[in-house]
Amino acid sequence: MNKRFDFIPTALKGLYKVDRKIIQDHRGSLSRLFCVDHFKEIGFNKSIVQINHTLTQKKGVIRGMHYQNQPYTETKIVNCIQGEILDVAVDLRQGSSTFLKWHSEILSADNQSSLFIPDGFAHGFQTLTEDCHIIYMHSNFFSPDAEEGLNPFDSKLAIRWPLDITEFSNKDNNYPMLDDDFKGIIIV
Repeated sequence: MNKRFDFIPTALKGLYKVDRKIIQDHRGSLSRLFCVDHFKEIGFNKSIVQINHTLTQKKGVIRGMHYQNQPYTETKIVNCIQGEILDVAVDLRQGSSTFLKWHSEILSADNQSSLFIPDGFAHGFQTLTEDCHIIYMHSNFFSPDAEEGLNPFDSKLAIRWPLDITEFSNKDNNYPMLDDDFKGIIIV
């Protein structure tokens, strides 16, 4: 058992809430965002190949629901280092018993939680405060040709966004609603 993270399984297999343990003293605090040895405990044996940072300035903004198709499927570790978000992951794994089910967690600078999102999930979030800074770690490179998304307002998903929506991109709003032809992502 490691002393830096608590890995809390969710109802969606392979999706974990990660509670980072804070070390504090009179100078301030330290929390670790990632350690390859510790994340092996939950079966993560890939490399982190990209780390991205986003700033969303307004409260109520939705970003997502994004994913990449094969061969660019990716695991993400999402951290909110300033502000507070509702982070959402949707299971798109073909044949999964929780196909098209979603799970959300509140991530914030205060609660020091992360979301570990395995290959085959769509991801998005809504800002619950202003000036939200998010750090994403990715196991695969971004590929515009493999990029896809779900419409965050799709009634088949029925994601419960907690705040009135103040803004979202045309791109996210223009993703089509799911139909019966959508079979998900094959994970190899």
